[in-house]
Amino acid sequence: MADTHPRRLSRRTFAAVGLGSAAAAPLIAQDTTEQNTAVPHRRGTEPEEPAFGETIEFTRQVAPGRVQAFAMTDVRLLPGPFRSAQQADLAYMQRLPVDRLAHNFRVNAGLPSSARPFGGWEKPDCELRGHFTGHYLSACALMHASTGDKECKARGDALVDELAKCQQKLGAGGYLSAFPLEYFDRLNARKQVWAPFYTIHKIMAGMLDMSQHCDNSQALNVVRGMADWVDKWTGAIPEPHMQQVLNTEYGGMNEVLYNLAVVTGEDRYATVGDRFTKKWFFNPLAARRDELRGLHVNTHIPQVIGAARRYEISSDERFHDVADFFWYEVTSARAYVTGGTSNNEGWLVGPRRLGAELKKGTDTTECCCAYNMLKLTRHLHSWTADPRYFDYYERTLYNHRLAAIDRDSGHTQYYLSVSPGAWKTFNTEDDSFWCCTGTGVEEFAKLNDSIYFHDADGLYVNLFIPSEVNWREKGLRVRQENSFPETSSTTLTVTASSPVRMPVRVRVPYWASSGTTVKVNGHAVEASASPGSYVTLTRTWKTGDRVELDMPMSLHIEKMPDEPTTQAVLYGPLVLAGDLGSDGLTNELITGPLGPKMKEHPTAVPSFRAPGPDPNSWIREADKPLTFRTSGQERDVTLTPFDRIFGKRYSVYWTVS
Repeated sequence: MADTHPRRLSRRTFAAVGLGSAAAAPLIAQDTTEQNTAVPHRRGTEPEEPAFGETIEFTRQVAPGRVQAFAMTDVRLLPGPFRSAQQADLAYMQRLPVDRLAHNFRVNAGLPSSARPFGGWEKPDCELRGHFTGHYLSACALMHASTGDKECKARGDALVDELAKCQQKLGAGGYLSAFPLEYFDRLNARKQVWAPFYTIHKIMAGMLDMSQHCDNSQALNVVRGMADWVDKWTGAIPEPHMQQVLNTEYGGMNEVLYNLAVVTGEDRYATVGDRFTKKWFFNPLAARRDELRGLHVNTHIPQVIGAARRYEISSDERFHDVADFFWYEVTSARAYVTGGTSNNEGWLVGPRRLGAELKKGTDTTECCCAYNMLKLTRHLHSWTADPRYFDYYERTLYNHRLAAIDRDSGHTQYYLSVSPGAWKTFNTEDDSFWCCTGTGVEEFAKLNDSIYFHDADGLYVNLFIPSEVNWREKGLRVRQENSFPETSSTTLTVTASSPVRMPVRVRVPYWASSGTTVKVNGHAVEASASPGSYVTLTRTWKTGDRVELDMPMSLHIEKMPDEPTTQAVLYGPLVLAGDLGSDGLTNELITGPLGPKMKEHPTAVPSFRAPGPDPNSWIREADKPLTFRTSGQERDVTLTPFDRIFGKRYSVYWTVS
């Protein structure tokens, strides 16, 4: 099945059929006649020859970036919804025993284990087993960097030690996995197998994260051994055959090998990474052609992240163009109002036909896709410092990622459906372990990683998340406090070991269309920054200085590009979901399923009539913050931010005439 049509193979389909027992501003598709503020991108003519020919040679030449993020150890979250999500994730991680995470690895290596196996995609007969353990290593490393939590580091260190023993016992030239080498024999023979390199990537990335964020030298030795095995395995395969191998999902193998080349200073790992360049996918993107229809979405986003990393360490413009055009096309032509993308894990129609796409199924916006699009966005922003990348980032962070975690249990979602009448479904405690469970534990361990960036001289504030950044080199701390998004303002307070002159740039988001006011130490500042830009404040900063930014929010409508009567309602950056009640919903429908089973449990969704283009003509503020209600409709509905609706049916898209 994977050989005959690899583009359309979903993980869910493989689990059900192949295994049986495995179970920028705003840069979202919209009515472009009303707004066209996407991040500029280069378009070119189609080259006479494909950008990626038979051979690819790596030469290290670091591409200059405009800005870089602060280390997570220098940024701490303050009380607010993001820290609540972080703490829920941490609690879930702490409930998962290390011996159970190592169980399948020990069994595969012939080592004794008395641990009770996990279920779902970590069952002992699931071909993807071991993938979540890799995610968990990354989550431990990221959570330790984000919070200083010592238990996370201890858990990660213990798991690294257990897996190192497995690697040594296997004695297979560095090979490490929870499944046998026979899976790679099947891959090489192009026989049916789920995604062995996908799983290897997760383990390698987890080890590399433990090395970098927890100073674990054993983890670096393990990942080097794994990379050496990958080098030997792929090096023995002729290039045309390797291109066939790449039709089976391989995660971000290119990215982790490029990262390893940087960490070790050994370019040979980047050469191995180049072997994971899927040319039939990259060549149209390099020529700025959208040939994404029919592709499995999250198979390909990690490959583009790898392309972005390759550009950064080589300055090879071909890889830049792949990442740049792909990002632009997905965010402007293939993303729903929440920032999420995909339907039944794929892109099923052509670009800018999201109304048609939505009708193709109810399992929309796989959460892994949003996680990886945020990673890609972070790369592209560092190249240009264009604030409009963070208009997309903010949209997706609030409306897809924050909306996808249960802040009581720490459980997350697979599909965050945007189909009218859907409801949210979450993983079980220890019997799911989907790919999105893995990206979930990572996502909410690193919520502080993109709030603040800097160049050599100044600070960039990209997100309005309560937090504090410590710029050690300048002896400067900036504390950001707010109740955003309940209120549309934020305050920055400076603590400086000595006065320092520098610019502070604060993003003015696309949705602040009614004007932004800025005060420094209580005095209004003449600010000419327009939505989708930075307001730059250059002065000598000293302890006690305060910056207050007020960005009034307003209701606004986004229409499907191909169906103007299909509309979503937003308030500032927040997608508003209509509360359709909880009739018929049970715990079995909410906990465990990949997505809402809407065909078996349909519900009526009202349509609306709008007397004019201004949404205030038919939507009124209610008596609770960030709560609204339609007015004068045949059936009126209460609207609330999408991240706050749980255990209810909802709609984010409506038919409005």
